[in-house]
Amino acid sequence: MNRNGRNPMAGIAGGLLGGVLFGAMMQMMGMMGMIAMLVGSEAVGVGWIVHLAISAVFGSVYALILGPRTSSYGRGVLLGSGYGAIAWVIGALVLMPLGLGMTEMVFTVGQDQIMSLIGHLVFGVVVGVVYHAMSARTPQPDHTGIGETSDRRASR
Repeated sequence: MNRNGRNPMAGIAGGLLGGVLFGAMMQMMGMMGMIAMLVGSEAVGVGWIVHLAISAVFGSVYALILGPRTSSYGRGVLLGSGYGAIAWVIGALVLMPLGLGMTEMVFTVGQDQIMSLIGHLVFGVVVGVVYHAMSARTPQPDHTGIGETSDRRASR
């Protein structure tokens, strides 16, 4: 965790775990090939790599923007679900159709997009909860100038 209360590794870990869960849902729906098309492939494995890379980036962005506000599991769920909804609008409703040259699909909401919304909500909740879990366990710096963490002093 850095001085601003942000823990980018917790965001990345949450993003990867949320990405695996959301990716499993997309895999069952046969969507991984479409994700791979963003980089000129249709291979499922490539789709997974692209999806997990995006998930890690979105997780780190969560840490930078919302991490300091994720002070409890409840706030992780609340902030994470809102973050997932925003990620859905940006990713599924705008960037994905544009990246695939499907401009007519920008802001189109049908059954596939609703399933994507559910996946993005799950993703966001997992990011928020994992972020809080990992940040709550990260030793906080001791501001007394002695150099010990508060966890260390408490265990004496």
